Amino acid sequence: MQAPSLGGVQVPRGNGSTVVRLRHGASLNDFADKIDANPASLVTVLFHLGEMATATQSLDEDTFGTLAAELGYVIEMVSAEEEDRELLGTFDIDLQAEEAGESDEDLVARPPVVTVMGHVDHGKTKLLDAIRKSDVVAGEHGGITQHIGAYQITAEHEGVERAITFIDTPGHEAFTAMRARGAQVTDIAILVVAADDGVMPQTVEAVNHAQAAGVPIVVAVNKIDVEGANPAKVRQQLTEYNLVAEEYGGDTMFVDVAAKPGIGIDDLIEAVLLTADAALDLRANPSKDARGVAIEANLDKGRGSVATVLVQSGTLHVGDAIVAGTAHGRVRAMFDEHGNSVEAATPARPVQVLGLTSVPSAGDTFLVAPDDRTARQIAEKREAAERAATLAKRRKRISLEDFDTELKKGKVESLNLILKGDVSGAVEALEDALLKIDVGDEVQLRVIHRGVGAITQNDVNLATVDSAVIIGFNVKYGERVEELAEREGVDVKFYSVIYQAIEDVEAALKGMLKPEYEEVQLGTAEIRQVFRSSKFGNIAGSVVRSGTIRRNSKARVLRGGTVVGDNLSIESLRREKDDVTEVREGFECGIGLGSFNDITEGDIIETFEMREKPRD
Repeated sequence: MQAPSLGGVQVPRGNGSTVVRLRHGASLNDFADKIDANPASLVTVLFHLGEMATATQSLDEDTFGTLAAELGYVIEMVSAEEEDRELLGTFDIDLQAEEAGESDEDLVARPPVVTVMGHVDHGKTKLLDAIRKSDVVAGEHGGITQHIGAYQITAEHEGVERAITFIDTPGHEAFTAMRARGAQVTDIAILVVAADDGVMPQTVEAVNHAQAAGVPIVVAVNKIDVEGANPAKVRQQLTEYNLVAEEYGGDTMFVDVAAKPGIGIDDLIEAVLLTADAALDLRANPSKDARGVAIEANLDKGRGSVATVLVQSGTLHVGDAIVAGTAHGRVRAMFDEHGNSVEAATPARPVQVLGLTSVPSAGDTFLVAPDDRTARQIAEKREAAERAATLAKRRKRISLEDFDTELKKGKVESLNLILKGDVSGAVEALEDALLKIDVGDEVQLRVIHRGVGAITQNDVNLATVDSAVIIGFNVKYGERVEELAEREGVDVKFYSVIYQAIEDVEAALKGMLKPEYEEVQLGTAEIRQVFRSSKFGNIAGSVVRSGTIRRNSKARVLRGGTVVGDNLSIESLRREKDDVTEVREGFECGIGLGSFNDITEGDIIETFEMREKPRD
């Protein structure tokens, strides 16, 4: 039904409950296609609603909501997962139907995937090292473990050799980054708590992350060999967070360990396997195209893009055409954590993959496509959708009504950042932490680009255009980039510790805040007599009642508690016949307020100054 809308334009209207599904980062063109309207007419309607936008511009959910409500539609934004599902559907890849069609006979047991989480310095790394050393297979082969972000160990449990996959990443930052991308990777979380230190802020954070993901937790009470260790206290503290030890009648397994001497490691591995068997149905279908998650990825000088992927179902073979997020390619080679070449990777097996054209992000899902062409098309469409969504997020909404006010206030200050790191997991964690910095509404923090590898000329060019600061995390300049950065005056900061970067950015943001001033009273004087002077105007013969009266300080005149003169200044100040700079409490003086002559006996002159308030 065509009906006139705002501005007299003709737009098809809904009935108030007509649902229009749009992806994040959609434009007015996309909306117009869905309701069979002319995009130009939607631009006009939006203009009359106080929003200026072009037909091809990515808009945010609020803007679409305002427009849809006016036209009688209900907007439903499609989640990233649904959007991806719809995109894959256009290539006849339906992952849900694929899973639903699997029978019990197709599914075989797979190893559990474990993430180790906990507070800084509580021994996560030492514990992972101790677990690695306990690997019976590595012991036999004498293999040195490479850092590939994940590894698999084999342990004997109830007479059977069982495999367990450990994700070796920076704790809950990466865990959350993967969850944020919809990748449910971890089956079990090991929470490491130092027996001599107890529950700390990051311990609580780790518990919250694991519980929000619905992941069973096994608690490793570490450092039981250290003086002052109190494992019972840890058990008691964790009961507050619904982690009740089995010995207290709960269902959480607590294991006392000492990572350095290797005490209790076998018990911990057994606890993980018992939890997996009791609480989880860990099965997957190995006889189909592989599906899984990229755990981390980096750019290697000699080998190109190197991604550590965890196969979740199916089997990944050398030669498969794969898509991981917006990266695609053909698997040229695969390696395990010992650097050995692997021909096929089965469910819950982590491998390093070579052959992708670009670097995927931590938590990106990967899948095997029918051929190279399809893989490239899926990656390109994902990239376009992601770019549109980023543009929509980046757009600052401003309506015509408050446009004038914004101009008077001065533009909204924003600090633009470009993040580069050695691995995508670290970049994700850094971005996540920086975006949590809160210094009020006056200043915005925008991450306009993030990537893996050295700082390139493209990064510097982007920083020049958008007046951005580049933050390098465990990376340096690429070839001939430093000279360009210096020439263009681009600020580049390098860090190897995540907390230093966060502190510096927070300080920069606080420095960008407009200074806040408060009025501080300096002194008051009571007028006793008014002297008329043809040269200086009226002079107030006064006595200083409190504080100090200083020449050139700001002043106001009060009569009976009411301000009769404001925004004045002490133009002249005399004691007897001498000009002075200040007069203290109890002394008499002559005060000249310049051209302001409306003064009488009994008036109070109040002096003050504006001081900058320190930021918290």
